[in-house]
Amino acid sequence: MAFVPIDDRDGWIWMDGEFVPWREARVHVLTHALHYASSVFEGERMYEGQIFKLMEHTNRLFRSAEVLDFRIPFTVAQINEACKETCVRNGLTNAYVRPIAWRGSEQVSVPAQNTTVHVAIAAWDWPSYFDPETKKKGVRLCWAPYKRPSPETAPTEAKAAGLYMIGTINRHYADARGYADAMLLDWRGYVAEATGANVFFVQGDRLITPPADGAILNGITRQTVLEMLAARGLEVEVRHIKPEELSGFDECFLCGTAAEITPVSEIGDYRFTPGDISLGLLADYDRLVRGQG
Repeated sequence: MAFVPIDDRDGWIWMDGEFVPWREARVHVLTHALHYASSVFEGERMYEGQIFKLMEHTNRLFRSAEVLDFRIPFTVAQINEACKETCVRNGLTNAYVRPIAWRGSEQVSVPAQNTTVHVAIAAWDWPSYFDPETKKKGVRLCWAPYKRPSPETAPTEAKAAGLYMIGTINRHYADARGYADAMLLDWRGYVAEATGANVFFVQGDRLITPPADGAILNGITRQTVLEMLAARGLEVEVRHIKPEELSGFDECFLCGTAAEITPVSEIGDYRFTPGDISLGLLADYDRLVRGQG
């Protein structure tokens, strides 16, 4: 299938309260967010006409904006409705939804109190983040060259565009070496997360995952997985994980809105075999988001 640039498509984008043709949804070259990364965003999925955990995503968008010290000029209810309307306007029932809020072009300097805050919402078809057949076998990850920063040095609790520069560099590093993704350590040297997904490990019938202590983004899918595991009665240990511990783990999987549940077969020199827990969660999560679980 031929590559279609994301900015050259038919459709509609919700922008500051109204729908504009897809190709006309533009910002000025001096937009503050372009120069100083003053923007926050969400990644959401619509399944069978329903956006999964929409309220949780929108609430996080507003919290992220607050962390970056700007106010979104719409209510949570208005953004929720706009997300749904954007999918309807584009004729979508299964889609990826991207709300984003950013500082405008009135002021190009580190201080930005005089800028206007804008909001846009786009939605488009986006199949599985990883090839479905590869997912069942487990994707291959390398170790990332860049670490997750300390919460003392960056607003790590926010889903802020600037933090994803690290993810882009690390993902390109992985792609160039034939891997599906890269696993990041945090600033202390503990296992953190992949470039756009959280990670869980399985040891027997027990699961281990890093804590949301500023080293990772506390993903909405991560929180959903924790709820699913609790419902199953499975023990989950939330703690710091040293890289050398990976030799003692049986299974590994990533989770995120884009990644959904993705089993992992290797991280660097460490090997895992997708088994009952990760493959079972993959199937259960698919049923849950489609309203069947």
